[in-house]
Amino acid sequence: MTEPTPTQLEPMPGDWRRALAVVAHPDDLEYGCSAAIAAWTDEGREVAYLLATRGEAGIDTLPPAECAPLREREQRASAAVVGVSEVEFLDHRDGVIEYGTALRRDIAAAIRRHRPELVITLNHRDTWGGVAWNTPDHVAVGRATLDAAGDAGNRWIFPELTEQGLEPWNGVRWVAVAGSSSPTHAVDAAPGMERAVRSLLEHRTYIEVLTEEDPETYVRGFLTGFAQVAGERFGGRPAVTFEVFGR
Repeated sequence: MTEPTPTQLEPMPGDWRRALAVVAHPDDLEYGCSAAIAAWTDEGREVAYLLATRGEAGIDTLPPAECAPLREREQRASAAVVGVSEVEFLDHRDGVIEYGTALRRDIAAAIRRHRPELVITLNHRDTWGGVAWNTPDHVAVGRATLDAAGDAGNRWIFPELTEQGLEPWNGVRWVAVAGSSSPTHAVDAAPGMERAVRSLLEHRTYIEVLTEEDPETYVRGFLTGFAQVAGERFGGRPAVTFEVFGR
């Protein structure tokens, strides 16, 4: 009996100029999709980052007051490697982000400010596929981002944003979820892979407490391994995958 041929992934939509990437923590994008972001900025597209927290609860040996500014610096340096200069932080509490109207409002406000056609976030489901449990922060931010893409275009949801000068933006055409176990689209990872490796390596303080392996060996193995597996559904090319929700 032959194995079924896996469904092939579609290329990501290309007719857009601005994207906003919304995640919970420093390093979420670097683990998830920075090779794609590097390729996009090379093409002249604008990408901005919005992080719900500063990752202050992520390193057991560092108190949050010391950890937050360190991880913010690493995130800004990491973003610069892949051509991203706009990095904003919302200052929700790391580890205990609450899904709800406050989070949706903050993300909707950012969407109105940046006016993207593409919004990117990280896996919002309970697991990474199978029994690999996701974190509450990722779930909350991913779900809120999907909702906020609609909130941003409705002037009667969060009318206080209009009063603050943030006019509705109904121009979000897609929300692309990185790290999904049900991807639909992909981007060729090869052009941006070396910068993706360097970008993740900027989170050295975090990585050095995460693994005893040489940081570059760990990072390169992680990113290229996932890209190669994804490539089996993308014409054999290493790939970064997304689950794309149209609007």
